[in-house]
Amino acid sequence: MSRSLRRGALAATAIVFSIAALSACGAGNDAQTLGVRPDNAAVTVDDVKVQNALVITQPTPGAKGPAVVSATVFNNGTSQQTLESITLPGSDAKVVLKAAEGTGPVVVPAGGSVVIGGAGNASATIENGHEAAKNGDAQEVVFKLSKTGDVALQAFVVPSKGYFKEFGPTEIPLPPSATPTATASAEAGEHGSEHGAEGAEHGGDAGPTAGH
Repeated sequence: MSRSLRRGALAATAIVFSIAALSACGAGNDAQTLGVRPDNAAVTVDDVKVQNALVITQPTPGAKGPAVVSATVFNNGTSQQTLESITLPGSDAKVVLKAAEGTGPVVVPAGGSVVIGGAGNASATIENGHEAAKNGDAQEVVFKLSKTGDVALQAFVVPSKGYFKEFGPTEIPLPPSATPTATASAEAGEHGSEHGAEGAEHGGDAGPTAGH
């Protein structure tokens, strides 16, 4: 075989191995998750990997209301871990964790994962999110696991719009004109006007009578 043919055969073999390696890398759980929400923050500490971390705020800039933390937490260890807390260093924000079932702790099974955010999944609600996180920032978020301890990373802060709406806050404040207080005030004003008109009418009737 000539040198040129040998070089061609070696190059073809290298390409085959490269494609096989890429296919093998894309076959794991990470690839599936990356296909859902790519290009977001990820970090690995010991057996725990936190991937696709985001802080998702209200859809309207500056709107008051809760924000949420959305992420996927993988546990590559041989025993389950509990997600004890999520904190946002540098702020007084309180993050309330809730399991997908609604009760009990958020558990990351051994060799498995848990999704935080989105319908039917565990949730992490930042009660004063409009004060704690600003759109466009990279916010430090710390996930505390029962065995691994703190797992910190920088998460992008995005509004609950477009694709992220599916994972954003479920509690969206009503505009001022649609709030119960505003509605009640409007109704009270209407009733007051009605009573005022009735009083004026009765007063007009009483005048001539009094004159007689």
